[in-house]
Amino acid sequence: MTLSRSAYADAPAERRDAATEVDPAAVEAALDLLATRPVVVLTGAGLSTDSGIPDYRGPGAPARAPMTYQEFVATPEAQRRYWARSHVGWQRMGHAVPNDGHRALAAVDPLMLITQNVDGLHEAAGSRRLVALHGRVADVVCLGCRSTSSRAELERVLDELNPDWVERHASVASNPDGDVDLDDTADFVVPACACGGPLKPDVVFFGENVPPDRVARCYAAVEALGTGGALLVAGSSLTVMSGLRFVKRAAQGGTPIVIVNRGATRGDPLASYKLEVGCSDFLTALAGRVSVVSGASGFPA
Repeated sequence: MTLSRSAYADAPAERRDAATEVDPAAVEAALDLLATRPVVVLTGAGLSTDSGIPDYRGPGAPARAPMTYQEFVATPEAQRRYWARSHVGWQRMGHAVPNDGHRALAAVDPLMLITQNVDGLHEAAGSRRLVALHGRVADVVCLGCRSTSSRAELERVLDELNPDWVERHASVASNPDGDVDLDDTADFVVPACACGGPLKPDVVFFGENVPPDRVARCYAAVEALGTGGALLVAGSSLTVMSGLRFVKRAAQGGTPIVIVNRGATRGDPLASYKLEVGCSDFLTALAGRVSVVSGASGFPA
């Protein structure tokens, strides 16, 4: 395959062999565009695959049916099933660390980083101006009194109530939203909040709405770009409107759009550049390009 001299010359051989053919001129043009303009970045699950967290819709990903909000609130049995699966998955997602792509975006320091991911890896990498669109799986909320608490503390209680649960199910496959494929959950014990209400991870489930204030902040950042800025989408198929709406809003304002993702996305017809390349490699190249253009970390003023 052909590699861009600046973006992929140093990519590991196994990553180069697995990638599809890319146009070096398009990669270079996209890097130049992003390095010389104010940028808002939208990230998805594809950015965290290099940290060992699987994605939903990447090439080769199996079909998945995550629990919806309506299913979760319907019965205690559904809540037990969710927490039994998520308790095992937390031992994996909870120990994931930022990869080169997360670290590169922290160095780039865009005007705003909108992430659809709930893994907290952008925050761990040091990104500053960030909106976690769907919340963070490290936080827990009570659906009764709406108080929030630490997932780490809940995990300690779950361990005490369900000894050896994680060890018994250590071989089950992981899912991208932090749970695992596990059906036998009838004997799992789930604590309630002190008020008696059910506990839920403080993330937006399928079928649940993103808080309006988060959406408004993201729209405002995208609209402020105008024709002089750029929107970068990294690692998202844009299958759900939660992220696609920001791409559509950018297109309406004449903002150039760069999409970096393995596989087709719903935003491809709106993109100035669609690059079938790895997120970590591209973002690392972008961080280097920004540093050269601005003389330091961050986008040019």
